[in-house]
Amino acid sequence: MGSLTVFTQVANFLKENQVTFVAVSKTRPNQAILDRYALGHRIFGENRVQELVAKHQDLPKDIQWHQIGHLQTNKVKYIVPFVALIHAGDSLKLLQKINVESGKVDRVQDVLLQVKVAQEETKHGFLPEELEDVSLLTEIAELPNIRVKGIMGMASFTSDQGQVRREMKKLRQVFEQVRDTNIFGDAFGVLSMGMSGDYKIAVEEGSTMVRIGSLVF
Repeated sequence: MGSLTVFTQVANFLKENQVTFVAVSKTRPNQAILDRYALGHRIFGENRVQELVAKHQDLPKDIQWHQIGHLQTNKVKYIVPFVALIHAGDSLKLLQKINVESGKVDRVQDVLLQVKVAQEETKHGFLPEELEDVSLLTEIAELPNIRVKGIMGMASFTSDQGQVRREMKKLRQVFEQVRDTNIFGDAFGVLSMGMSGDYKIAVEEGSTMVRIGSLVF
């Protein structure tokens, strides 16, 4: 089965379930993106700032670019003029930097708070218990040039689907706890979890946005 056929099948499945599909195009050539653009897709995700900036310059301007990987503070200034959503808001320091750089270009930047539930040490993010701190949430909400749209998290990379499901249930619990504080208001509604290997479990567990790359390219 061709990759474009798989892409269409996945896109249709997610549309039926009212889940936003971020096609992870990192390392993929521009033509591969244009092939999927021709099918009507407009949301693509990149994790390397230099590659993201180059693709934004070269490809159609109605593409919504998402920054999905760990973001270094010294790279923020290059993407805030145009990026639609930053998924990896993984620390207060980074969020403060995004706020400063967004202010310089007179934008309010949409972000997700990254939550760490996976076991791997390489994962970044706020710990679930950190986001129980109302004072921290309030401090983030008072940053004038960012808008917190929800949370993002990744389950452990494991064949144990029970573990993956438990971690996704935890992400949903954190999402609901933060949402119910109403600190971020009506803008807060995105639960971004699920990738190529576990997106169907993620949808079952309440994901509203998935990031799929290798399966559909």
